[in-house]
Order: sequence, then structure tokens, then C-alpha cells
Amino acid sequence: MDAPYGWIFFGNFDLALVSLYIFWIFFAGLIYYIQRENMREGYPLENEDGSPANSLLPIPEPKTFELFHGGQRKAPDFAAEGRDLALERSTEAGGFPFEPTGNPMADGVGPASYAMRQDAPELDAHGHAKIQPMAVAGDFAVAAGRDPRGLPVVANDRRSPGKISDMWVDVPEQLVRYLEVTLEDGTKRLVPMTLARIKAKQVEVAALDADSFAGIPMTAAPDKVTKLEEDKISGYVASGWMYAQDKKGSKMKALGELF
Repeated sequence: MDAPYGWIFFGNFDLALVSLYIFWIFFAGLIYYIQRENMREGYPLENEDGSPANSLLPIPEPKTFELFHGGQRKAPDFAAEGRDLALERSTEAGGFPFEPTGNPMADGVGPASYAMRQDAPELDAHGHAKIQPMAVAGDFAVAAGRDPRGLPVVANDRRSPGKISDMWVDVPEQLVRYLEVTLEDGTKRLVPMTLARIKAKQVEVAALDADSFAGIPMTAAPDKVTKLEEDKISGYVASGWMYAQDKKGSKMKALGELF
């Protein structure tokens, strides 16, 4: 006589099988939880034109985080960035790049893109601004290489927009992050150290022509640079490799001399 189906199931159902099922359920729930927590940064998703994009999993409710230097931050943050980017679709099909319609170096489009970081200086463990001018930081000196202060800046069109007036150092890391350029009109701009080459008699910035230096975003404070300002400055100068070149093609000449 055949046993009922229920008896067959329970006849093969033991503690090992129960443990296996519990592990599968736990593991699936763990993956779901980790993915949901991962969606606190960078969500909700947006298309390049600012319209909302679809996501497979629901976005978690905002969680409040206590910041190390005081204050709070919620994630995910549903507040819109509030940027009206000057761009348009290059084609109706998805996945293709958008084309800038204004000044791509200043509008934060393409190579000049920047994230809307906190408009406050990055702080060290003691609550002080990490990046400071060498004239303010004190106890810093050039230990190796050439001191660029006082040298003229040469752009890719072989013209000079101004001179190096100071170096901005990352105090905890003891690295030079930016070179301060004083333009001919007396205003100051920062150029990332990684985009400059210090030579014996000049400092070469091959990414920009001389006229483009005036467009580098200025810092609100003379002795501090915020995280948002850092992103804007780096995006602007780096995008010069694509956008800031004079009509005679001297950029390629500058590249040949640089490398």
C-alpha cells in the first residue's frame, strides 16, 4: 500500500533540510538588505537631463547619520540638485551622450562635470581645513624639486596669464594639491597640481590657453577651498584638454613639449 504524499514529504524532511531552507531564506534576505542599503548613495537615479530614472528595487526610507564634525545628513537625499544643465540629446535612442549647448567648461557638462558636494572645506581629524595656502599653513617648505613661486605660467598658446603666487598644501598628507596663480588683473585662481608641470623657468599648464584662466571658478574665501569648489575647479581645468585650444593648434605643440 502506497503512503500518502504528505507522509513521503515528511519522511524526507529532516533537520539538515530545514537548516538548508533557513540558510537560503536568510541569504536571499541578506542580499536584498545589502542592495537596499547600497541605494542610499546616488539614488534616486536620474537621467542626464534630470528626469527620474527607474530602479528595480524600491528606494529605502531616509536614514539620519551623525557627522563626525557635527551636524546631520540624511541618505538617501531626495532634494534635487537644482542644476539646469545646458545640454541636449544627440539622438533619441538611449545610451548615447548628450551634447553641451552652452559653455561646457563652465556649465559642468561632459569632461567638466562635477558632483554637488558639500560647499564646505574638507576637515582633518582636529576640525581644521585640510587644504591651506602654504603662506597660511606655516612650517612648510619645498624639500625636493623646484619652488614654483614667482615663476610665470605658460598656457598651451605659449602666452602667460600670470605668475605662481603660492602653493596650497594638504596639511595632513603633506602634499601640494593646488598652485595659486595671480592673474594680470590681480585676481587669483587655483590650478590642480597634477595638471601643471614645473620647469626651470616657468610652470606649464597645457590644458588651458591664457584667456581661459579667467574662467576658472574662484574660491569664496582667500585661504580656504570647499569640496564643491574643488570639483568645479578640477572639472574646469581638466576639460580644457578637449575644449580650450586656440585656432592654430598650439595645444598639440604644447602636448609634444610636455611629453
